[in-house]
Amino acid sequence: MITSRVLLALALAGTVAAGACRPSADLGDPRRNTVLVLESDTGVVLAEPGAPAATFPAPQRPVADIVAPRWSNEDDRDNAGEAERVLRILGAREGMHVADIGAGDGYYVARLVPRVGSTGRVYGEDITPRYLELLAARARQSGWTNVEVVQGEPHDPRLPAGTLDAALMIHMYHEISQPFGLLWNLATAMKPGGRLVILDLDRPTWGHGTPLSLLRCELQAVGYKESRVDRAVPGEYVAVYVAPSLETRPSPEAITRTLSERPCTAPGGRR
Repeated sequence: MITSRVLLALALAGTVAAGACRPSADLGDPRRNTVLVLESDTGVVLAEPGAPAATFPAPQRPVADIVAPRWSNEDDRDNAGEAERVLRILGAREGMHVADIGAGDGYYVARLVPRVGSTGRVYGEDITPRYLELLAARARQSGWTNVEVVQGEPHDPRLPAGTLDAALMIHMYHEISQPFGLLWNLATAMKPGGRLVILDLDRPTWGHGTPLSLLRCELQAVGYKESRVDRAVPGEYVAVYVAPSLETRPSPEAITRTLSERPCTAPGGRR
C-alpha cells in the first residue's frame, strides 16, 4: 500500500507521471488551459493554484539548469554535518509541518521524518516528475506515513494554505526560474511567522549558487524578512527568513513596480 499521498499537479497538455492516479471530480475547462489536479488512490488534493506566473516579473539573472535529484552523496553530506546544521538552525521538532521545496529524491525528507514525528508532516515538493517518482518509491519502501509528495510548478509550490511552520530550499534557489511567484505563493502556505531556510553557495547563479546580496534583494521584494545568516562553512550560507503575512505581503503589481525601479541584479552583471 502507498503510505505517502502522492499529489501530481500537471498541465492539461503535460504527461502524467508514473503511478496509479485518477483525475479529481472537477477538471476545469481545458480551453482555458486550467491546471488538472490528479490524486493517487490514497491521496487528497492539497491546494488550489496560486497567482499565475505571468503576474510576476522575470528575474534579472541567469537561471541554472536542474541537473540531478540530489546535490551530492548522502553519506558525504552526513559526514559534513550539513543536515544536522540546517535542521538545528531550523529548530525542527515534533509536530512541525515542513516543506522541502525541490526535494529531489528525498535527502532532507528522510531526515525530517523522524524529527517531526507522527504528529508532524513533511511535504516533499518538486517540479520534476522523475524525481517525484524516486521520492514516492523511497517513501513507500521506508514506510513513511507522515509524508506528502507534491508536484509543484516553477512559480507555485502548490502547498496547502496556512499549514507550514517552515520550508527548506537546499542548493536549489539558483534553479528557480520564477522566484517572485514561487515566494509569493509559498507565503500563502505559511502559518503566521512561518520561516524559510535557504542553503546555497555564495557564487553566481550560472555556477549553481546565489550571491547573498541577490538573494536578499529578491526575498525583500516579496516581503520576506531576514532573521539570520549562518556562514559556518566557507563559501556557503544558510539564510533564514520570516515569510510575510497575507496582510503585509506586497501585491504582484507592487512587486513589479518595485523591481522596475530597483531591479535585483547579480553582482558583476549577467553572464
